[in-house]
Amino acid sequence: GDLKKVFTNVKSRGYFGEIQLGNILEQFLTPEQYGCNVKTRPSSNDLVEFAIKLPGKNDNEFVWLPVDSKFPIEDYSRLVDAEEQGDVELISELRKKLETSVKSFAKDIYEKYIETPYTTDFGIMFLPTESLYLEILKNTSLCETLSQKYRVVVSGPTTFVALLNSLQMGFRTLAIEKRSGEVWSLLGTVKSEFEKNR
Repeated sequence: GDLKKVFTNVKSRGYFGEIQLGNILEQFLTPEQYGCNVKTRPSSNDLVEFAIKLPGKNDNEFVWLPVDSKFPIEDYSRLVDAEEQGDVELISELRKKLETSVKSFAKDIYEKYIETPYTTDFGIMFLPTESLYLEILKNTSLCETLSQKYRVVVSGPTTFVALLNSLQMGFRTLAIEKRSGEVWSLLGTVKSEFEKNR
């Protein structure tokens, strides 16, 4: 009951998602690999909560991957209550309401934070609880609309951690590729020095 009271406050709810997202990013990425309150579109003053810095085509270039946390707790908790009561009609109505909220969040992310070539051509909507994430995932037509129409991928805490692990592997591979070039040229220098002194 007390927790419900905390989450009825929109600011507390927003902070909960943002803090959780920030903690996950902090654990898995270095401070150079992401930014907080990032302006991803040069033509706009909107700031996305977090954005992951991905390598661009050239060495000194990068693109942002916008990540925004959303927490439609009122719609979701009403739906959970209706499911506990077994009210089929109300469940259907509340599912539609939750769907509308999530679409509105996705539209927001798409319009405010995504602009290629400055960003990836998609963004991530982070949902701070696994149960909410699974509820959205159950609705396959909603997920398709989010990805196709709004270019937004929905993620819960666990899938977001898996995504960051994949990105880390990619970052390591890139670092190894860059270093292997340096090692190769160093070996070439050592070889030529060796031949000179022979």
